[in-house]
Amino acid sequence: MILADKIIDLRKKNGWSQEELAEKLNVTRQSISKWEGAQSTPDLNKILAMSQLFGVSTDYLLKDEQGEVEYIATEEQSAVRKVSMEEANAYLNVTKRVSKWIALGVALCIASPICLILLAGQADAGHISEGFAVGIGMLVLLVMVAAAVALFISSGMKRKPYEYLESEIIETAYGVSGMLREKQESYRSTYVRRLVLGICLCILSVVPLMMAAMMHYTSANMMAIIGVGVLLFVVAIGVFLIILAAMPWSAMQKLLEEGDYARQNKGEKGKRNSAISSAYWLTAVAVFLCWSFVTNAWDRTWIVWPIAGVLYPALMGILGAFKKEN
Repeated sequence: MILADKIIDLRKKNGWSQEELAEKLNVTRQSISKWEGAQSTPDLNKILAMSQLFGVSTDYLLKDEQGEVEYIATEEQSAVRKVSMEEANAYLNVTKRVSKWIALGVALCIASPICLILLAGQADAGHISEGFAVGIGMLVLLVMVAAAVALFISSGMKRKPYEYLESEIIETAYGVSGMLREKQESYRSTYVRRLVLGICLCILSVVPLMMAAMMHYTSANMMAIIGVGVLLFVVAIGVFLIILAAMPWSAMQKLLEEGDYARQNKGEKGKRNSAISSAYWLTAVAVFLCWSFVTNAWDRTWIVWPIAGVLYPALMGILGAFKKEN
């Protein structure tokens, strides 16, 4: 790997744009662009500055044959936790196993009101008593939610030994980065396929309700109730696929310290972002449950989740810009 590629790799690993790196090195963005395009070479002072900034040795930057990152201790990176090949593989295997259980738990939560909604429709039509409909429907709902909580707790306990990957600066052992890059490339097509299919299912989930709206008036009410049930079921499958796709990809990003898990997002900033994220999604859950049970409008309250999903990155971006400005 040549110097130009190493600068690109380290810049992206830290989540910086060319403008941000240029500002830190007190050079122009065009200089960074030329360095990364191998059109020019930084002078020795800039090599030393990058060594301190990225926390890597000058030997790593200057020697083309040295492909593995050789980190050095800096004031910002005084505590670096080493991750062996065995630990990295163990984390990936654990994530792969629990991802389907966490995805199933979320899908169970989304689908849990289906039985209650369908039985309530039967009660309104006079086919069964209202007490029976509410009793059985709530029983099924609580059992499904309890099963989901059990899956979340069990999966969380299995992932607990690896929580440090989200908040601590790490250094991977020799060969780990290469192994992770290979796994990323082999998994990329599966990741994109599952993600696209899951998102499409969530978007198309409203089709049953649209079809119900076109039905004759005498059958519209029951068809609308069935449409809501189908909508929740399709959304549950879509979200299942999205989580199943995202968790293994996220695990590899954590080990590579990329994206949301880049080094500058760890430490106190990482803890702050984690707290904000937890509070945000707990609030979304509370809004969804309160709105659903108070209004019993399950055919509309599902909209909380796509809105929350769209607003989340916007919120984190605004907070990040605000902190940077301060």
